[in-house]
Amino acid sequence: MTEDMVIIVYGTKWCPDCHRARKIFRARNVPFEYIDINRDPEARCYVEQVNNGNRSVPTILFPDGDVLVEPSNSSLNAKLDAISCK
Repeated sequence: MTEDMVIIVYGTKWCPDCHRARKIFRARNVPFEYIDINRDPEARCYVEQVNNGNRSVPTILFPDGDVLVEPSNSSLNAKLDAISCK
């Protein structure tokens, strides 16, 4: 995966869904960049922008522009299956 093909996971340390999503990426050996929105004001603004003012995490941005917010295991795995076929 090239640098412009990076998956970005916006999250927080305290969020169990963020830990779960990151665990899925690691188990599947899918590279991703993790950004803690409590430490990055620009990232926090992005998350609020795409979530109608809410700080919903994880917010996951894919290289094709798709965004998943608080995805279930099955929806995250389905997305990863779809992009691995390309």
